[in-house]
Amino acid sequence: MGFEQYHEPAGELSAETRTFARMCANLTEEAEAISWYEQRISLERNPAARAIMQDSLAEEYKHFSMDLEFLLRTKPQWREIARGILFQDGDIVANGEASERAAAGGTDGGPPAVPPGSSLGIGSLKEQNQ
Repeated sequence: MGFEQYHEPAGELSAETRTFARMCANLTEEAEAISWYEQRISLERNPAARAIMQDSLAEEYKHFSMDLEFLLRTKPQWREIARGILFQDGDIVANGEASERAAAGGTDGGPPAVPPGSSLGIGSLKEQNQ
């Protein structure tokens, strides 16, 4: 893979952004490994070989989960959205939409989202300062 995870010049990116990109690449690689093991296990007829692969698969689950947790800890909005989706009953898409709306409402510590067609109020602030 090399340095293909960067879409901007690496030297211009902060150390935090480079670490984030590395962890995203790690997460992707763990997901690929999970898929490979699942495919191999589904075809493997030898019980001993299958058991070894299943043990390896459990390691990949652990690594994927650790990578995801690291990433979620670095991005509060992502973590907030994930909380509304992961380990929840009901419709996954509906949970995702509701979670995204809730996070856009400012629960990530950032400013609330501005609904389409509304004003940020910059004009009214400009008038107050004149």
